[in-house]
Amino acid sequence: MRKKLFAASALLVAATLTLSACGSGDDAGKAVADVSVESGSDKAATILDQPFEKPDLVLTDTQGKPYDFRAETKGRPTLIYFGYTNCPDVCPLTMSNIAVAKKQLSRADQDKLRIVFVTTDPKRDTPAALGKWLKGIDPQVVGLTGDFSTIQAGARTLGISIEPTSKDKNGKTISMHGTQVIAFSPKTDGGYVLYGEDATVDDYIKDLPKIIKGQNP
Repeated sequence: MRKKLFAASALLVAATLTLSACGSGDDAGKAVADVSVESGSDKAATILDQPFEKPDLVLTDTQGKPYDFRAETKGRPTLIYFGYTNCPDVCPLTMSNIAVAKKQLSRADQDKLRIVFVTTDPKRDTPAALGKWLKGIDPQVVGLTGDFSTIQAGARTLGISIEPTSKDKNGKTISMHGTQVIAFSPKTDGGYVLYGEDATVDDYIKDLPKIIKGQNP
């Protein structure tokens, strides 16, 4: 096994540069993760030797109630993803892949798993808008919105870059953001596994049972 030092948000920069509405910006000053990479490995999961600490995020859920991310997910296997409901491609695909894989778990494991979607476009993604969008994917997913600067700071602690919404050349509002999924261990609460946008349903089906147990995929 060989080790490399990566800025976690830079792992997918080549892929995200081609996206029209989901991407990452300048990675300067972002968190750096020590990553173990197996030579010749085709695994979708990247195991972090130095897990990320859970971000100190207190936001608003789809019911309009405060949601303390650390407290609510303590001791539970948790996946977190930052995206937005108006995303044309990567966000709905990523969330759908996870939702489909989750349905293959036992009922007990489904109940243990926490999947959290944090909007990068809080002006448009109100609690009601998030709830409506997630209902079509998986009603059990926790949708969070709030102050953009709070969301951006929380994402940054996980090496994920988020930019304020902007207009594209056609005048359409877009949200540029990193497309990583971070998995947290129920044993340590550390974010020890990272997935890119190329992770498939089959990848999650294979890995989720291990993540739920706090094992390496």
